[in-house]
Amino acid sequence: MKQIEVQILQQSYLLSCHEGQEARLLDAVERVDTAMTRIRDAGKVRVRERIAVLAALNLAFELAERENAAITAAAQAEAGATPLPPGASQRLQTLVQRLDDALGTNGMLFE
Repeated sequence: MKQIEVQILQQSYLLSCHEGQEARLLDAVERVDTAMTRIRDAGKVRVRERIAVLAALNLAFELAERENAAITAAAQAEAGATPLPPGASQRLQTLVQRLDDALGTNGMLFE
């Protein structure tokens, strides 16, 4: 195991990682530091522990969105469908809702 000293929100931490994983650890540290710095700089939260929890939640949410997008893309690829660009799913749902509203209760655009 290798130990690396890093800075997160101007505080030093001594972290351990497996040989060859240093770059991945440093990338993770940068992501966490960036997320925490954004929250701190927004000025609404000043307590380090709260900043850390909010940053962790934001990063977990982003990860869940990416995983969901990957699962959706894999399912579409398996079904032979063309994957949708980011944000297209919501726009498509809005369009379908508008079409449903336009068609009315009988399902016909024109009577």
